[in-house]
Amino acid sequence: MLARLALTVASGLILFASFAPRPLWWLAPLAFTGFGLVLHGRRMWGSAGYGTVFGLAFFLPHLLWIQDFLGDDFGSAPWLGLSTVLAVYIGLACALMPFAARLPGAPVWLAMVFLLQEFARSRWPANGFPWGRVGFSQPEGAYLSLASIGGVPLVGFAVVVTGFGLAWLIMGIREHGARPGRLLVPGLAAILPVTVGLAVWPTVGTGPEAGTRTVAIVQGNAPDIGLDLLGRRDVIRANHLAESERLAERIRTGELPRPDLVVWPETATEVDGPDPALDAMVDEFGVPALIGGAYRAPDGRTENAVIAWRPGEGEGERYVKQELVPFAEYIPLRPIASWFTPFLDDTVDMRWGTEPGALDVAGTRAGPVICYEVAYDYVSREATTAGAQLLVVPTNNAWYGPGEMSYQQLAMSRVRAVEHGRAAVVAATSGVSAIVQPDGSVTQQTGLFTAGSLVADVPLRQQTTLSDRLGASTEYVLVGAALIAVVAGFVLRSRTRRASADHTR
Repeated sequence: MLARLALTVASGLILFASFAPRPLWWLAPLAFTGFGLVLHGRRMWGSAGYGTVFGLAFFLPHLLWIQDFLGDDFGSAPWLGLSTVLAVYIGLACALMPFAARLPGAPVWLAMVFLLQEFARSRWPANGFPWGRVGFSQPEGAYLSLASIGGVPLVGFAVVVTGFGLAWLIMGIREHGARPGRLLVPGLAAILPVTVGLAVWPTVGTGPEAGTRTVAIVQGNAPDIGLDLLGRRDVIRANHLAESERLAERIRTGELPRPDLVVWPETATEVDGPDPALDAMVDEFGVPALIGGAYRAPDGRTENAVIAWRPGEGEGERYVKQELVPFAEYIPLRPIASWFTPFLDDTVDMRWGTEPGALDVAGTRAGPVICYEVAYDYVSREATTAGAQLLVVPTNNAWYGPGEMSYQQLAMSRVRAVEHGRAAVVAATSGVSAIVQPDGSVTQQTGLFTAGSLVADVPLRQQTTLSDRLGASTEYVLVGAALIAVVAGFVLRSRTRRASADHTR
């Protein structure tokens, strides 16, 4: 038992190590090989227990940035509590695995059952928390191309199938020797996902289909002071205006090319009426800008928005964030929320957006996906199907310190780029800002907690991927098949028990 427990913890830590900022995508299937060896032959309660331990070993280090954000004064309860809840989701999914393990082709069904917890925790409670999905561990490597076919769910499925296939292959050799009949299915499960992923790469489109645009990202920076950033939006605004002036000077001297579009990060300023400073900044560039701002609507409600700002015209249309951050941008369950957030007394719920992100600016259709939204499948998919030729990902990660959160989020944008066949422009207040090509590669990026700008040509693409055309159906098929496998396994177990009882009589 101690050996299995140690292997469970090691497998969870290996899965953590496969995520950004480490370029170790190939560790993820190995993590599920170790975890599969632990689960092999376990019953329901044992599987649930080991699954919960695996989840804790993964989520505690993966979400350590929450502790960096809240600091010692607020304590570790939110970080520990969220990690534990997410680990329990994995434990519950693992409790169902002994039923699916009875079916032929067990590694395939078990991978689907594991992904049940990703489906559930991405939706409930409070619109879920999709961070740490297996597919997000693959911003490069053999599996990433599968995002263009079935999105993040298919990438995660392929990784887990490989790992469980290897585990069942090892156990098959150990228990039955090298008998081809017993090793064929787990062998295919281990090899086929990687093979298909490599075969799909030539179909991933990267070239411009509607020309190119030169895009500039402004990263004004913010002080690394965690929660003390509350009420310091004036500092962030001043920093971005100053960096914009430095960028304009470099363009005037010919050091950098003149962009077609300038992008500011999420909530880099407040917008509550005429803004001569922003007008002057955009007029100086002479090209449109997408400004991430806390927008005060005429009815007094605040929105987290991306606003099109044009020279000579000023403020234009805007996209409003559809997935707000719980306990920060809105407070669910306010009577008990004070247990988990320091923002309760000072936070008024922002207004939710209801329309897909698609803004016509600088001669292109840009698809804004604001910060936290990049973890949700539907936001970038709806933007692409609404005609976006370029994804724009403004984000404000200045709260989260120098830890891994910004790199984890950039990895998500890289996966989204392949999923939708679009370049992605990631604009962060304090880093990491980046230019991401449609194949997920990063051609330019900034460091953390530095002021700087990026200027680059990006391809405009308009062909939709198979993943876009299939939409959420890929995940629904995987979930439906997992549930069918669990029910079939339960029925099979019941029949086996009845047959055994009849034989005993």
